[in-house]
Amino acid sequence: MSKTILIVDDSSSLRTVVRMALARAGYTVIEAGDGEEGLTKLDGTKINLIVSDVNMPRMDGITFLTHVKAHPRYKFTPVVMLTTEGQDAMKEKGRAAGAKAWIVKPFNPPVLLDAVAKLVLP
Repeated sequence: MSKTILIVDDSSSLRTVVRMALARAGYTVIEAGDGEEGLTKLDGTKINLIVSDVNMPRMDGITFLTHVKAHPRYKFTPVVMLTTEGQDAMKEKGRAAGAKAWIVKPFNPPVLLDAVAKLVLP
């Protein structure tokens, strides 16, 4: 059975690149355009990992992450932040909120796939 990954990013082109890389690696992908939409995807569906941007309209990625970690079913779901934000202070906010990895855009899909493979439980 394939593992399911939720991508939360307001850029449809970036979601497409990430979805294609993950699908080629055998993952099932669910997409959301921002943190609010991402929360609607946490409907009891088994999510093995979340990839989220930081800067998004309506609900940013750090706020989304705090909601994920407060949700009983998803609090242990690993989250990878994929963002243009590279400042140490922002990375620390992400770690404090529960992010397990931080990848700065532009990114190489193999780097993302390596992080995902390390975090998705067998």
